[in-house]
Amino acid sequence: MAEIIQRDGTWTFDGDTVRIVPGGKAHPVRQELGEIAVPLEAVAGVSFEPDRKGGRLRLRLRGGACPVLRAADGRLKDGADPYVLTVEKDRTGVAEYFVDEVRNALLIEQVPDTPVDRFLLPGPALPVSGGGGDGTASFDGETVRLTWNWKAEESKTAGGASTFPLSRIAGVRWLPSIGLENGYLRFEPVEGPVSAPPKYDTYALDLWGISKKEHTAVLVAAAVLMRLPGPRAALDAPQAPPAPAKAAEPAAAPAGDHDVLLRRLRELGELHQAGVLTDEEFSTAKQAVLRSM
Repeated sequence: MAEIIQRDGTWTFDGDTVRIVPGGKAHPVRQELGEIAVPLEAVAGVSFEPDRKGGRLRLRLRGGACPVLRAADGRLKDGADPYVLTVEKDRTGVAEYFVDEVRNALLIEQVPDTPVDRFLLPGPALPVSGGGGDGTASFDGETVRLTWNWKAEESKTAGGASTFPLSRIAGVRWLPSIGLENGYLRFEPVEGPVSAPPKYDTYALDLWGISKKEHTAVLVAAAVLMRLPGPRAALDAPQAPPAPAKAAEPAAAPAGDHDVLLRRLRELGELHQAGVLTDEEFSTAKQAVLRSM
């Protein structure tokens, strides 16, 4: 088993699951999300990005596997991203070993890095709440509730808290505050989009970016998103551009030889787990097989 323990959090890998536990001072989004068990089938890749202070361990998931990443739509900063771990300078070797173990498992199990057509992670636990700015959003699995604070516009507070069942929601979109521009958490009713700005829209929170806590609104968006029918279209996110054509690559080893090497890797892993091979012997033999591949 591979494990790396840092102040920012703890990651472990047992060959089947990457288990992520946030540190006590981690970003509110990560703390609210809590422990995450990522099945190997949801992983597209892993990398260690070194810098002068240590670096970052980054787990890359297959597109569409995680509802939180789907709701964030690429807008989560590294500090809030549950799949990024800050690594201290004296633990870079452990981080690199962790990367090797996950990559080898992906290779052995032949996990593709292509997008998936369903969520492979459960998302935030219910009930979930989050947000800030002019109010707080909560969701219990059936009903969304927007509770306004004293900073909300009178057009919102006059009618009291906004409550609407999931059946009345056609889509949800989260946008964090960027620079001088406010962000929002907006629910689109089935009757059609509301034209009013978020600060006047009773289906939206106006997010000002004053505190990190406001980012927890993305967890509410994720919980709602994964329970909507046809969640892939709910965010109305732009389509990714087509991948550029790849340059010609050297011919791969024959399929038969490749299968033999994969079986050899599995055998080495079993011998290592059984105690027949020491850590050093296993590492040496494994690297030899990988070089052959």
